[in-house]
Order: sequence, then structure tokens, then C-alpha cells
Amino acid sequence: MHMTTLEMNTPEVGRMQLGDIMHATGLQSDFVAVEQQILARMRSQQSAIQDAGLYTMQAGGKRLRVMMVLLSAKVAAYDFTRAVHPAVAIELLHAASLVHDDLVDHAGARRGRATVHKQWNRNVALALGDFLFGLAARELANEPDPRIIGYYVHAAQRMVEGELNPVTVVDPFEVASAQYYRKIGNKTAVLFEAACRAGIAVSGGSERAVAALGQLGHELGLAFQIIDDILDMTESEAVLGKPAGNDLREGTITLPLLLAAQQSADPLLRRILSGPIAAEHVPSVIAAITAAGGIEHAYVAAEQCVARGLAHIEVHASPTVYAAFRTIGETILRRRS
Repeated sequence: MHMTTLEMNTPEVGRMQLGDIMHATGLQSDFVAVEQQILARMRSQQSAIQDAGLYTMQAGGKRLRVMMVLLSAKVAAYDFTRAVHPAVAIELLHAASLVHDDLVDHAGARRGRATVHKQWNRNVALALGDFLFGLAARELANEPDPRIIGYYVHAAQRMVEGELNPVTVVDPFEVASAQYYRKIGNKTAVLFEAACRAGIAVSGGSERAVAALGQLGHELGLAFQIIDDILDMTESEAVLGKPAGNDLREGTITLPLLLAAQQSADPLLRRILSGPIAAEHVPSVIAAITAAGGIEHAYVAAEQCVARGLAHIEVHASPTVYAAFRTIGETILRRRS
């Protein structure tokens, strides 16, 4: 397993595991309450939507975005009655985006389970995504601070735009890299950013603190997507719940490929510019990316994102909350699925 620079430079004293951070910050009971409220929201007059909603929300996610809302709220004057609405809404919005993404991508599995449109059908998946978006909006209607729904609506808009902003070049690297970070900033990082901004805002944080927590969320979201793109090349279908090398097969250009192409003139690394790569050629392309250092350099880029994010909150967060966010960063960097 890749040992991150962040882990190597973190003293053993004060280190936590992801499962410890809600206990360590006094948020465990509130975290459980959010989970209960999420599941309670799945009630519907349509049994297919209710069943598919529970199936989706009980799929085994870590609830990182919920943790980030609650931890961000803990940075200032924490009040669960205010933090609960953005915490529930962030997970509903995230789940809605996954259901619709799977539908658009024709994905057959997620986290080793059949996707909603495979388990039920396309119409149920489309309806469930809309239902979850509606539930998120209803949840945010209970929040009196108008900034919060603004953060989430902005995030939802940019997530859609991110899906339609492909990376179209490998060279020059500066152009390709800018396209990549713009895409993943919209596709993934914006929701992490909204979670952190909402948490600190509902707890009365200053505008400076809101901006700092937003930067933390954005950087953690970038790292999350970079690791996702690495795992697409390094993990098996059994671990991923989808075929390895799926991005290459679909013609999607990601950071490991860009970093490898910067270091090597191997024509295999530019084959993707002609379109999706045939399944039988994917292993050789992944081998070329690895040999050119694309995987290792992408890990370094993700580590740098986490380090930049944590630096933004050093003056705002207590040692315990800072350590909790550091643990989230470490978890992102070492995740395997």
C-alpha cells in the first residue's frame, strides 16, 4: 500500500482512525442522528422509490461529506439543530448525483452492488435521483441562512457542468492540467467545498473562516477525485465494483495519464487522443503509465492537495478538529475503493 507523506510526517500521538473521529470530537451521537434522519427521509408513497432509496442510502458509504459538515460546524459555535439540515442535505445531494451519474454512464455496479437502473430500471433511477434532489431542497428550506442553499445550488450547477467538461488534450501539459483540475473541481471538489462552507456558516463562523473551510473542502475533494482516477488503473474489478481501466476504455483522460505523458514520449500514452482504448490494449497502456511514473506522481499531487487544504484551517480549528480533518485527508489518500 502507498505510504503517504502526510502519514509519514504525522506523529503517532493524536492520530485517529476514521471511525474514531466522531467520538473524539464529541459528534458521534449527532452523526448517528443524521444517519437516522437520512433513512427516515426515504419514506415515499411509491414503494419502488422508497425501496430504491433505502437500497442506495444503505450501500455502505463512509458519509465523509456529513462528517465534514459537522466538523466544520465544530470550528465555531456548534449547534446541531442548525448543522443537521446541511448535513442531511449534503448526503441526499451526493446520492442523487451518483444515481444520475450511473444512469448517464450506463454503469452496472457501484461499490460491488448493482446500480439502481440495473436493480430496478431506468425510470426508477431517474425518478429516484429527482426525488433525492427534491428531498435535499426541502431539507435546506428549513435552514434560515440563505447562504446555505446558495452553496448547495451552486455546487449542483457546477457538478452538472463538470460532467460536460472533458479533458481534450495531453500536450501541452499546462493546458491539459488546467482542463483536468477544472473538470474535477466542478465534478467532485465543489460538493466537499459546499459541505465545509455550510457547516462553518451555520455555526456563526466569520467570512474568513468560511473561506478557509471552503478551501479545505475544495482541496480534499480534488484529492478524492485524483485518488479515484488512480484506483481506476490500479485496483481490480472485484475491489472497484466496476471494470478496472474503465476511464481508458471510455476515452477519459485523467491525471496519471497526463503526468506519464509529460515524462515519456511513448506513443501508447497518446493513443487515447484517437478515442476510447480497446479493452485488450488497456493493460499495456496502464503498464506504460506506471512505468513513466504517472501513478506515483499522481499520488504526490493528491498529497499536496491535502496538505494545502489543512494549511488553510490551522489558525481556525482546535487541535482535535484539525486532527479529525487530517484523518479524513489520510483516509482519502489511502482508500482503495
